[in-house]
Amino acid sequence: MATLPKVNVVWLKRDLRLNDHAPLAELTKSENPSILIYIFDPQLLNAPDSDFRHWRFVWQSLQDIKQQLIKVNGDIHIFHDDSKTVFNQLLAQFDIQNVFSYQETGNAISFERDKLIKQLLQFNQISWKEFQCNGVIRGLSNRNNWDKEWQTFMTAPIDNVDLKNIVFDKTPVNLDYQKSLPEEIFANKSEFQPGGETYAWRYLSTFLNQRNQTYSAHISKPLLSRKSCSRLSPYLAYGNLSMRQVYQMTIMQLGRTGYKRGLINFISRLHWHCHFIQKFESECRIEFENFNRAYDQIVKPRNASFINAFENGTTGIPIIDANIRCLIKTGYTNFRMRAMLVSFFCFNLWQDWRELHFLARQFLDYEPGIHYPQLQMQAGTTGVNTLRIYNPIKNALEHDPEGLFVKQWIPELADVPLPMLHTPWQLSETEQTLFNCKLGIDYPLPIVDIEESQKFATQLMWGFKKNKDAKEEGERILKTHVKSRPMKKKSPKKK
Repeated sequence: MATLPKVNVVWLKRDLRLNDHAPLAELTKSENPSILIYIFDPQLLNAPDSDFRHWRFVWQSLQDIKQQLIKVNGDIHIFHDDSKTVFNQLLAQFDIQNVFSYQETGNAISFERDKLIKQLLQFNQISWKEFQCNGVIRGLSNRNNWDKEWQTFMTAPIDNVDLKNIVFDKTPVNLDYQKSLPEEIFANKSEFQPGGETYAWRYLSTFLNQRNQTYSAHISKPLLSRKSCSRLSPYLAYGNLSMRQVYQMTIMQLGRTGYKRGLINFISRLHWHCHFIQKFESECRIEFENFNRAYDQIVKPRNASFINAFENGTTGIPIIDANIRCLIKTGYTNFRMRAMLVSFFCFNLWQDWRELHFLARQFLDYEPGIHYPQLQMQAGTTGVNTLRIYNPIKNALEHDPEGLFVKQWIPELADVPLPMLHTPWQLSETEQTLFNCKLGIDYPLPIVDIEESQKFATQLMWGFKKNKDAKEEGERILKTHVKSRPMKKKSPKKK
C-alpha cells in the first residue's frame, strides 16, 4: 500500500490574507509540505443570512491570494462541498499532520460545522490548532481584564509571513468548484467594493493619508460618509486585513499627522468592533433569542405587507426607502442609517428583529458577531442600553439637508422641492401634479404614521424597561459583558 504524503493544512475562513497570519506563520516552522484550503460550504451559501455579494467578495479575495502565491510557486485549493466531505477527501489523499486555522465567531451553521470537523480530526488523531482572531477571546467568563488583553494583542508584533519559507505540496487535488458554484459569484459588479488584500491596503492608505480628515464631520451623513468613512468594514469582516494591522498603521499615522480627531475617533471604533464580536462569542444564543430574556413577553405580530414594503424600499418614508435601495445596489450605508433602519423596522413597523435577515444579506460587510448584538441593541431588547428610537424625518433633515441622497436613490421625487422632499405625503393634489409625483401611484403613501407609531413604541418600551424581570436580566448581562467597576470607599463621616 502506497504511503500517503505528509502535509500540514491551513484552513482559511474569515482570514483571507497572507500577512499578519498566525496559521501561515506556523507553516514556516515545519519541514512538512503544506496545503492551503478554502471551502464554499453549501450550508453556509444557502443560509438565510447569505447573499451572492458575500461570496463574490470571498471569491475575489481568493483570486487575490492565488495571484500572490504564484510568485512563490504556491496555490490555494478551493472546494465547493460539505466541509466534512472535503476533509474526508483530504484524509484519503494525505497523511495530515496538523490543521491550522483562526477561531471563527460565525453563525450557528459555521459553529456546528467546526464542532463536526473537530470530532473528525480528533477521531483521526490530528491536531487542530486554532489561533485567536483579533481581540476576541474564546471562553471568556467576564470582561474584567478584556480591555487590557485587547490592547496587548493589538500592540503585539505583526505575524509577518515569509512565503518563501513555506513548502507547498504539489499533489494534484480533484477540484470542480468553478462548474458547481453559482455563476453570480463570478460576475463583475462594479457597484460593490472589490474583495482582496490588495484593495484593502488601498482603502486603508487613502483613509489614513487623506479621507480621515472629514471622518468625524461626515460619519453620519448618508452621502458624504461613503468617502469620508474608512470603508474598511468588509475587509475586516473577511480578514483581508487584520485588526492589528489597521490599529498599528493608524497609531503610526496618528504620530505623523497634525489632524488627529478623525483618527482618534476611528481607533475607538476599532475597539468597539471587537467589543461586539466578543459579546456574540460569549453568548451566541442571541442569534435566535432576545438578549434580555424578559423581552420574550413582548409579542410583535408579523406583518408581511410591512416587511415587503421595507425590503423593497417602498415604505413611503423617503430616507428609509433611499437607504434600502442604496443597500440593495451597493451593499453599504453608514452606521447611523443602519441604526435608523432597525429602529424603523422594530418600532415604527413594530416587527421582530429576527425578521431582519434581509439586512444581513444586504450588508457587504456582514459580520455575525457585530450584526446580532447591534441588531438587538438598536431593537431595545438588551434592557441595559439607552433606548434609541430614531425619528426618520429628523435624521433626514439633519444628515441629508439638501436632499441629494434621497434624490439620487428615489428618482420618483426628483422634481419635489426640498421643503417637501422628506415629507412628500404633505403635498397637495395640485403640488403632486406640478412636481410629477402622484402619491400612491408614482411614490407610495407612508405605510405607518411616524409620530403615532413612535409614541406607541416609546411608551411600551420605556415602560417595559422598568419591568422586574427585565431589570434582573439586565444585571446578569452587565456582569457578563461589561467590565466591573471597583466600589468606591466611603469617606468617614466627620463628627
